[in-house]
Amino acid sequence: MTSSNYSGPRPLVKRYHGLVRFTHWLNAVFLVGMIASGLQIYMAYRHFGLRDKPLGLPNPLDGKSIPEWARLGGWLAGGLNWHFALAWPFVITGLVYVGFLLVTGEWRSLVFRRRDIRPAIQMQLYYLRLRREHPPQGKHNALQRAAYTFIVVLGAIATLSGFAIYKPVQLGWLTALFGGYELARYWHFVAVWVFLGFTLLHVTLVFLVDPASLRGMITGWYRGRFPSHD
Repeated sequence: MTSSNYSGPRPLVKRYHGLVRFTHWLNAVFLVGMIASGLQIYMAYRHFGLRDKPLGLPNPLDGKSIPEWARLGGWLAGGLNWHFALAWPFVITGLVYVGFLLVTGEWRSLVFRRRDIRPAIQMQLYYLRLRREHPPQGKHNALQRAAYTFIVVLGAIATLSGFAIYKPVQLGWLTALFGGYELARYWHFVAVWVFLGFTLLHVTLVFLVDPASLRGMITGWYRGRFPSHD
């Protein structure tokens, strides 16, 4: 079906498995807690690099205070306790989600491929209101596949850099892979802010472009108004 002969809403279809919805919302809660506790940990040393040898990399928060309402833990030890308490459930639910995609074959509809580059550009033009008609799509459009692929890669970077900071001696090879302890800490810091930016953009686009997907992620059922070629 193409957009030229499409009219009316699509039929109600089952889009999101219960396990996908469960891990999605759990990880959203864990992520908020980890960012807040991470900011509390950051307050203990608000720079990157040694005191006499800073990294010199961009850091808008360098030396600045962070509002207490945005932090979790109250002090360094409290922030560390919260961070580690939430980190393991975050990793486990993430692995369960990825495992589900691999076992069911759902990953095929989510992985961004070279052939998705042009459709993703067309979809971005639609989001920017530079294209009038919504491009045809399957279960997920090319831009969504790019976002899903990116967020999984970003999650891996955040997790691995976190372990590199947590166990710099026992996992010395991993810490070295990130360029050393201070650079691993910076990678982790950047990953967190990209996560936050991605989340805000994701939520904004859901409400502005396709609010049906929010209902779908809650109930599992989706009734969109966009054309499909599946």
